[in-house]
Amino acid sequence: MADARAALFDVDGTLVDSNEFHVRAWVEAFADHGHAVAPERVAGLIGMGGDKLVPEVLPDVGEDEAQTLSDAHDAIFKDRYLAQVRPFPRAHDLMGRVHSAGWQVVLASSASEAEVDHYIDLLDIRDWVVTRTSSSEVEESKPSPDIFAAALKKAGVAADASLAIGDAPYDAEGAKRSGVATIGLLSGGYEAQVLRDAGVVALFDDAADLLARFDESPLAR
Repeated sequence: MADARAALFDVDGTLVDSNEFHVRAWVEAFADHGHAVAPERVAGLIGMGGDKLVPEVLPDVGEDEAQTLSDAHDAIFKDRYLAQVRPFPRAHDLMGRVHSAGWQVVLASSASEAEVDHYIDLLDIRDWVVTRTSSSEVEESKPSPDIFAAALKKAGVAADASLAIGDAPYDAEGAKRSGVATIGLLSGGYEAQVLRDAGVVALFDDAADLLARFDESPLAR
């Protein structure tokens, strides 16, 4: 459709309260493989995939060890923490509002396909999600633009007819490199100035705040 438009939602830290669990999983994965890493070192990198996060934390590790660490994080998160993740308040309602406003709802996530599927059911948004991405579909995670490029291609929507919604600077950076503007949410723990510096075009506290002020957001355009 010539007038098609898409809202590209990040999931972790944006729709579900999972960032602190990812921090724990990373710290435990590093510790299990002999690397003492403080949670604070990891917290500022959540939103990146393992392909980017591990080299940031341990720049001297080889590619094979980096993959091993990333796989360990994924397993720990799935086994110990996934069941504890809860949706942010009003996240379900926000998705319904976006859908009713005429946007295609797209999940632009670099989580595993199984995790994305779990979150769709957790949020009860299966009827609204047009398409979604996962880590298996791209070569590089955020802040590379691959996730957003894949999401736009799958949705069949132009970048200038889309908006991204995310909680991390890496969402905004990746989306910008794909030509997509980003609405930032503070729910993932990043400071407002960090998100502004990354280029977000609007800033809200969380999903509930974006829903409450929907009519003054870029989604009301």
